[in-house]
Amino acid sequence: MTARSLRRVTFLLACLFALGACTDGGSTPPEQTTDPGAPLVIASGRDVTGKGGIREKLIKEWNARPGNTHQARLVELPGSADQQRSQLLGALQSGSARYDVVNLDVTWVPEFAEAKLIQELDASLVDADVIPSVARTARWEGKTYAVPFNTDVGLLYYRRDHLEQAGVREDNRPGENTTWGEVRDLIRTVEQADLPGVEAGWTAQLAPYEGLTVNGMEAFASVTGGLTDEHGRYTGTVSALEEGLEELRARTEKAYLLPAAAGSDEAASLTDFIDGRTTFLRHWPYAYRTLHQALAPHQLDVAPLPGKAVLGGQNLALTTAVSGARGEAARDLVKFLTDPQSERCLLDEGFAATRTSAYEDDRVSCRLPAPSAPSSSTESADRMPREDGRPLYARSTLLTALRGETVERPRTPHYGAFTQTFTTHLSRLFDDSPPTEEQLAQELDTALRRALPEPPS
Repeated sequence: MTARSLRRVTFLLACLFALGACTDGGSTPPEQTTDPGAPLVIASGRDVTGKGGIREKLIKEWNARPGNTHQARLVELPGSADQQRSQLLGALQSGSARYDVVNLDVTWVPEFAEAKLIQELDASLVDADVIPSVARTARWEGKTYAVPFNTDVGLLYYRRDHLEQAGVREDNRPGENTTWGEVRDLIRTVEQADLPGVEAGWTAQLAPYEGLTVNGMEAFASVTGGLTDEHGRYTGTVSALEEGLEELRARTEKAYLLPAAAGSDEAASLTDFIDGRTTFLRHWPYAYRTLHQALAPHQLDVAPLPGKAVLGGQNLALTTAVSGARGEAARDLVKFLTDPQSERCLLDEGFAATRTSAYEDDRVSCRLPAPSAPSSSTESADRMPREDGRPLYARSTLLTALRGETVERPRTPHYGAFTQTFTTHLSRLFDDSPPTEEQLAQELDTALRRALPEPPS
């Protein structure tokens, strides 16, 4: 990698992942106010498109609309996803901060709905244009509590240059129906080519945090199905858990996995892949833009993830504190931020859009100016390949993945307890002396029965 490329990658990763590195360091929570005309406040995690990113641009577009009764402003919450969840819960339960709209991780919707912190919404807000798998994340117990804002799905990125140097033909490279067995075959082919700098076949986010839950659920769901029913009650068995653990262990065998992956998060795994230490990377859609800022088009490609892919993303919900004329304005704001034109803007900037029309309908365009074209004089110019303004892979790969074999993490009001339990036990697979699948399955089953309610007998 050239010195210039290294500087660009370092800057990008710092912007995307270091807390406050390229933003104003987080916004101060708004105090309660009795002014009905005060700006609507949207609480959200950080925008991965950077300072002044697409979410902020859409809100500025809302504020510029003639006849608006309420302006809006974005409050970005600092910290990890778990810390943001805790901040939101604390603020809404105590009433210490006034949030009108909250941008929730899809796994939080059942918890916030059960705690009566967000309002039930008219089901028509999630219409037939919303991708069906994505629409389900907005509902809990048959009611609509949120509107999908941006979605996410696991993808398989790969180094085209590695495969080409190893003599892999174009028609043998990953595609829509590739299996993990075929990926392992490709890893062995690259290994036999003994390419300089390549240390392992693939990497992912396997540190003991939400990334491990996601990768674990993708392995488990590919062989066993879900672990909870539609009411969030635990339905797993020791034998099913053992199958899932066997699949996860097979995917993470030392012969294929970069050793550093056991301690990697999104930023670390991106860096290792960019540096050429691995040929394959499991990551989210926003990495497409980031990777193209660092790698040339002939070095990079992406395919749907083999097997089941976890669905992620964020949904907009109205808090129970907002009502009356202010509540109507908040609903209109949510409708604006999630309409087809806004979803096309999100897609063009690197997010995964929630609406089919953003991918397929050429009459749907973004209201905002197009991203800047590549320039030899600017480090930050947009280098993402495009087709008709959309990311080049949007229709062929991303939409295919979202319509494919997606799986949700357990939908339960007790998700926090589930993910902590799940990651704590799965991380033991990477110990120097890991337990057997049978032993770990027994312990995980016992722990999940404590963490989650069970169906009535």
